[in-house]
Amino acid sequence: MSVTAIEVVSFGYLHGAPPEAHLTLDLRRHFRDPHVDPALRHQSAHDLPVRQAVLGTPGVREAITAAALLVDAFDAGPSEAPLTIAVGCAGGRHRAATVAMALARRLGKTGTAVRLVHRDLGKPVVERTAAGDAIALAAGREG
Repeated sequence: MSVTAIEVVSFGYLHGAPPEAHLTLDLRRHFRDPHVDPALRHQSAHDLPVRQAVLGTPGVREAITAAALLVDAFDAGPSEAPLTIAVGCAGGRHRAATVAMALARRLGKTGTAVRLVHRDLGKPVVERTAAGDAIALAAGREG
């Protein structure tokens, strides 16, 4: 096995630049954002309704499978090295965190050490206009 350890990092683009990674999954434009549902907006991937909404979105499970296959490709390489996978969405609380959790769980079943990091999961919800522009953080700071 070439991959000695895997780090899966979830993050939100609205909270800063993506973390340095070997693979970055950008979920912003291709998968429905639970943030648009007022009942889910202030919840996070720690809440079952959010995880169900994200994992029930068409294509999400296939994206997780594809990411796992990419890790297998890196693993087939000739050099032993740790691997970092970044998973991003707008705010980092719903899609990215849920997909990162599912991917880390799946990769952990192979016996490789997997570390899951949620960079922005605990940060305030970013409020957006109907057009999707960030206007301010829910805590009142400028966004």
